[in-house]
Amino acid sequence: MATPTLTEIAYRTLQQSRSIAGLAHKEISTKLMELVAPDVTPRTEPVPGDMLMQLRQSMAELEDLDWREAEQGVYPTTQLFNLPWVDWATRYPKLWLDLPSTWNRRRERNIRDLPDHADEALYPDYYLQNFHHQTDGYLSDHSAELYDLQVDILFNGAADAMRRRVIAPLKRGLRHFADRPAASLKVLDVATGTGRTLQQIRAALPEATLVGLDLSQAYLRQANRWLNQGDSNLVQLLQGNGEAIPLADASTQAVTCVFLLHELPAEARQAVIDQCYRVLEPGGVFVLADSIQLADSPQFEVAMDNFRKAFHEPYYRDYISDDIDNRLRQAGFTGIGAESHFMTRVWTATKPAEA
Repeated sequence: MATPTLTEIAYRTLQQSRSIAGLAHKEISTKLMELVAPDVTPRTEPVPGDMLMQLRQSMAELEDLDWREAEQGVYPTTQLFNLPWVDWATRYPKLWLDLPSTWNRRRERNIRDLPDHADEALYPDYYLQNFHHQTDGYLSDHSAELYDLQVDILFNGAADAMRRRVIAPLKRGLRHFADRPAASLKVLDVATGTGRTLQQIRAALPEATLVGLDLSQAYLRQANRWLNQGDSNLVQLLQGNGEAIPLADASTQAVTCVFLLHELPAEARQAVIDQCYRVLEPGGVFVLADSIQLADSPQFEVAMDNFRKAFHEPYYRDYISDDIDNRLRQAGFTGIGAESHFMTRVWTATKPAEA
């Protein structure tokens, strides 16, 4: 076995530190909830010891792959360390200050505790709720400021590594257009949120035209802060619904979608996939990443069920039993493949060149 480089040691040390920090935060906040608000503690199932070992092994394999792909040049190794430490440090106290309102929503079963300024007519009904019991749902700058830090803690520092699983299949899919200038290729990220996925993609495809679509103005404002600073190519950010993407037919060469489908009812899930097919140029690639499912990861069923119980995820139970391969086929995609990495399932599909 080759001796690890200093860069690899630094990366693995960083990941271990993020994992420890995530576990410590969840342990302390859970103990505090049990002490201060025991009536809102979710009734989760104990995770068996063998499952914990499998989860740790799966996370270690994700880390190995993440490092390997960076070393191979799929994306720069600098991306492994690209974290907004100062912003996260200043925002972290807000997570603790947010806990009482979260507990109160749990207690009152209030899933529509949304900001007064939100124009509900602009959003589909399923969107107007507090996913994860999050303050303001997805409809405030406060929510957008905390989201990336919350997700990093939830996945013990593995969220970015899971997002980066879309990059290798994305680059492989774009080889279909290898005869074109890189700057002429357009990649659309549906439900881009705060732009973390686009940030990873831009590092791997610095010349491509990148477009982010999201329903939330607040999250797009945060994405603009993360993405459109410095001298990197500007990312185009659009407000819109993935069920009616505001782009022309066959106008993009690649579409990505990360962590969206599990928060959609079944009909909307299919509508988004259909729209992604529509905006792709024939020969284009669709890379979809979301939660693992029962069919591909039955050994983690308790963890999936606990996630549903601990967080307000109204469509998750349906999603984990849904046949996404079949939904892709219904839309017209071919060359469908999928693989799982820790808690994320990644699908790759192609719009037929003769479509």
